Amino acid sequence: MKLQTIKDWRRIVIKIGTNSIMKDVAQVDFKKLDRLAFVCSTLVSEGYEVSIVSSGSVGVGASIMGINVYPTDINEQQALSAIGQSALMGHYSRFFNYYNRNVAQILLTKDVFEFEKSYGNFKNTIFNLIARGVVPIMNENDSVSLEELEHVTKFGENDTLAAIVAESIDADLLIILSDVDGFYDSNPKNNPDAKRLSQVTEINDDVRAMATGVGSEFAKGGMATKINAAERMINNDASMVIADSEDPIVIFQILNGYDQGTLFSRVVDREEHLPNDTN
Repeated sequence: MKLQTIKDWRRIVIKIGTNSIMKDVAQVDFKKLDRLAFVCSTLVSEGYEVSIVSSGSVGVGASIMGINVYPTDINEQQALSAIGQSALMGHYSRFFNYYNRNVAQILLTKDVFEFEKSYGNFKNTIFNLIARGVVPIMNENDSVSLEELEHVTKFGENDTLAAIVAESIDADLLIILSDVDGFYDSNPKNNPDAKRLSQVTEINDDVRAMATGVGSEFAKGGMATKINAAERMINNDASMVIADSEDPIVIFQILNGYDQGTLFSRVVDREEHLPNDTN
C-alpha cells in the first residue's frame, strides 16, 4: 500500500447522476452542466487528467418528449435513452466548447471489460483522448443494455461503472457528485441529527448498515451502490469522495484539501491536509 497525499491526485474520474443533471422530470439543469464544464476544463488546463461518467440519457429523453411521469416499461426507457443520449452529449459539447475544451462520447457495455481486446481498445482510447486534452464522457449504452434497465446484475448503475472505469485506468480519485453532501451515520432525509463522516478508511458491516435510503425517481442506485464503489476504490489503493452536486465548484475545494463530502481512502489522511480556514 502506497501512502498518498491529496497533491498526488492527478488522474480523476467524476461521476454525475441523473438526479444531479435534471432539475425535475421536465427540466435539464443547464447551470450545473455549465459549472461542471468550467471546473473540468480548468482542471485539464492545470494538468489534471479528467474523465466523466454521466448518467442522464433517459432523463433528458423524457424531458425532450414532454413525459411527466418516469416510464417503467423497458422499451420506453430504451427509446428515451436513445433520444436523450445524443441531446445530452450536445449539451456537454456546447458547454465544454465555451471553455475551449473538447469532449468525446464513449458508450459502454459490460462485455467491453470482459474481453481482452475490447478492454485494451477501451483503455487505449481513453489514454489517447486524455493525452490530447479531450474529456471522455462515458455512459452505459442504455438503449441496448437490457440488463441494466431491468436491474439484473450487469453494471447495475453508473456508480459501479464509474468505479470500474476508475480501476481500469488506474485513477487516483473517483468523485461521485450526488444529491447528498456526503456519507452520514444515518439517513439525513429521515434523521435531522444525522452526522456527516469526513473520512472512511474501511468498508465494514457498520458502514454498510449506515448506507440506507435510495435516490430520486430517476436514480437506479442509492448510497449502498456508492459504498460498493468506494470499496472497489479502497481495495485498489485509490480514493473516492461523495460530494454534493449542487455546485461542481466543490471539486476545486476537494482537491485543495477542504473538508467537503466524505473521503473514502486508506492511503490519504484528510486531516493532514485540511486548511486552517474550512469555510
